[in-house]
Amino acid sequence: MDFLSVYEIIGYIASILVAVSLTMSSILKLRVINLIGAACFTVYGLLIAAYPVAAVNFIIVLIDLYYLYEIYVAKEYFNILGISNNSKYLKYFLNFHDQDIKQFFPSFSYTPSEQQFVFFVLRNLVPTGLFVGEIRDKDSLFIKLDYVIPGYRDFKIDKFVYSENLEFFKEQGFREIHTLPSDKKHESHLRRMGFVPDNSNNTVTSYYLVLN
Repeated sequence: MDFLSVYEIIGYIASILVAVSLTMSSILKLRVINLIGAACFTVYGLLIAAYPVAAVNFIIVLIDLYYLYEIYVAKEYFNILGISNNSKYLKYFLNFHDQDIKQFFPSFSYTPSEQQFVFFVLRNLVPTGLFVGEIRDKDSLFIKLDYVIPGYRDFKIDKFVYSENLEFFKEQGFREIHTLPSDKKHESHLRRMGFVPDNSNNTVTSYYLVLN
């Protein structure tokens, strides 16, 4: 393999990474992948002596680094907003995001009932997360939906709910939170949030979180 083909491979990798970054719904993932792609393009431009290409992509690297820094140091405000089971806004929200919700929770359907426990998570006053739970007994909540809208899927909302704000659930009288993973990726995410498998059910592996 000669040097020219190696250079071309670097250029192709850079192109693919930049293209993939534009498909990311998470701003964080978009910036990280775009940063790596731009860095590859910078190296590619230097290797083939295409200095304008290298210069432009180096500037993109700096821009991505700046916005990643802003993401990590920015002070954000999270709040939980309880909502009525029959709220018109809840219906609008579910209808608007129906197709996206079905991608992650294909079996989810919403029917208002007294047993439903529903709340939005506001991120800088923007309703970015919707949690729908079902009260199974007096101290146990089963989460049927923990949906986050595109652009905010950087795990900050779930960390706020399941790690930093467990007192909210305790104040409602809950001692355990249960849920079923929708797929392997969701299962891995639940483990990161502190959920553990409930092996008492031999047919379906559910997960639960004890509120200490």
